[in-house]
Amino acid sequence: MGTWRCINHCGACCQLDPDDRPELADYLTPEELELYLSMVGEGGWCINFDHATRECKIYANRPRFCRVEPDVFHDLYGIEADELNDFAIECCRQQIEGVHGDLSLEMLRFNREVGF
Repeated sequence: MGTWRCINHCGACCQLDPDDRPELADYLTPEELELYLSMVGEGGWCINFDHATRECKIYANRPRFCRVEPDVFHDLYGIEADELNDFAIECCRQQIEGVHGDLSLEMLRFNREVGF
């Protein structure tokens, strides 16, 4: 596997439907869970996701649980820094497949970007 990178104009991670993430309370604090649930809008999409541009409207100030960073993934999931790359790639692949499909342009672009 290559190196994880977020691809622009994907938004798969902005699909926040809590029915697809039943374990939220296992890794988010009560405050984070409340914030997360307050961000879920129509169709399960984050209220901060701009569907026209396919970008986050609050990217610079997005919550901690929206960040792919070693300390965040360690705190939330117990993932060590040296495991983050492969874990993030697999998480993105699963989320992109679930939201856009395994043969979607987003999946093809992500696979190409990470050298999969």
